[in-house]
Amino acid sequence: MDNKTQKLNLKREVGLVQAVSLIAGTMIGSGIFMSPQSVLYNIGSPGGSLVVWACCGLLALLASLCYSELGTVIQESGGEYIYILRTSGPVVAFMLIFSSVVFVRPASVAGIALSFAEYAVAPFYSDCTPPVPAVKCVAAAAIIVLATVNCLNVRFAMSVQVFFTVTKVLALVVIVIGGVVMLIRGHTDNFEDSFENTNLGISPIGIAFYQGLWSYDGWNNLNYVTEELKRPEVNLPRAVLIAISMVTVLYLLVNVSYLAVMTPKELMSSNAVAVTWGNKMLGSWGWIMSVAAALSAFGSLNGSFFSGGRVCFVAAREGHMPDILAMAHVHRLTPSPALIFTTVVSLLVLIPGDFQSIVNFFSFTAWFFYAITLSGLLYLKIKKPELPRPYKVPILIPILVLIAAVALVLAPIIDDPQIEYLYVTLFIFSGVFIYVPFIHYKLCPSLLKKVTVFLQLLLEVAPADKNL
Repeated sequence: MDNKTQKLNLKREVGLVQAVSLIAGTMIGSGIFMSPQSVLYNIGSPGGSLVVWACCGLLALLASLCYSELGTVIQESGGEYIYILRTSGPVVAFMLIFSSVVFVRPASVAGIALSFAEYAVAPFYSDCTPPVPAVKCVAAAAIIVLATVNCLNVRFAMSVQVFFTVTKVLALVVIVIGGVVMLIRGHTDNFEDSFENTNLGISPIGIAFYQGLWSYDGWNNLNYVTEELKRPEVNLPRAVLIAISMVTVLYLLVNVSYLAVMTPKELMSSNAVAVTWGNKMLGSWGWIMSVAAALSAFGSLNGSFFSGGRVCFVAAREGHMPDILAMAHVHRLTPSPALIFTTVVSLLVLIPGDFQSIVNFFSFTAWFFYAITLSGLLYLKIKKPELPRPYKVPILIPILVLIAAVALVLAPIIDDPQIEYLYVTLFIFSGVFIYVPFIHYKLCPSLLKKVTVFLQLLLEVAPADKNL
């Protein structure tokens, strides 16, 4: 704890290939295998569902381009947290980190882990629904395994990410090829009058977007590890364009394939769309799609862990979390305390976790803070045009994405108000009541210092400096 102790740095070990894998590998997870039926159910028509998937991809791409400018102006890890801290101040930033650490990030990890577990155990329960305790035990095991991997070695964690990204892209390509074969054979009935029965209500469209955007979640993951990215001013916007464009095209083609193989009714009634597709297209080899979906979710979970641990790490470095979370292992140079903390909270969220509820409330909270972040970009563009900007986006883009973000937050509340959204909003603002005594007035410093020293010795960690 001596101030003269030499501090550590996280190494810049993420190149362009790893960056693309981190974005695409996190985005292509459970969503494309589990959300299509929810999107179709809420929007009501095959044509409408394809429009929602395309719009979600476009929105993710435009938002990520805005984040690319933020990431090259503020070249620090931490994503939304660090951008809000630099533009909106510490109170709003703490509200974000409080929500993120206690709910948003753990909910994301728990949701992906649950979907991985459902696909992983599905082959063993072919005649019935898998028991919930079995699913949650497998999900917990996946969380613990990937937490261990990310604590041990950054390079190995990124190698795992690249491997699973390649695997899941190949799985989606197989689905696309199957759909093309069916279309060539004339299975186009589901695309005739494809916009019939479309739900144009505000709430159905908003919920459909929530479900679709869950599948695109991860578009901002590279901004969480900017300090570990080689040449961020070049690789950040380049990786974003490559990864999100590729994922959007794949998602559209996969949904076309689903609709070429299954009727809308079959698709909406399926608990695991990819498995149903595999059973109809591959027959006795249908289990392959269950394995592919599980591997896809596992890779996405790894990406969420890699970036999620960095949020705690950066917040602790800025004084908004306990000091121990801002430390890195003295030999492995990984933010292991932050990763362990994220693991523990994720396991707690997993206990009562329900996939659909997690998706809706995660999306509501996430887009609330995306809107604040984009407001910060507009502030920097208007008030501080002199800041060096290696990469710029036209001001119209953040304005459009901000309008979309506000609409996504307000649409379900206005059209179909639910008390749960009030609870989530109160939870977000409750961060202020924690900030004042514990962050602003720094209550209980002596107790925290003793705990920090003990954990520092136990975990073999030391304070880490910014890597700029």
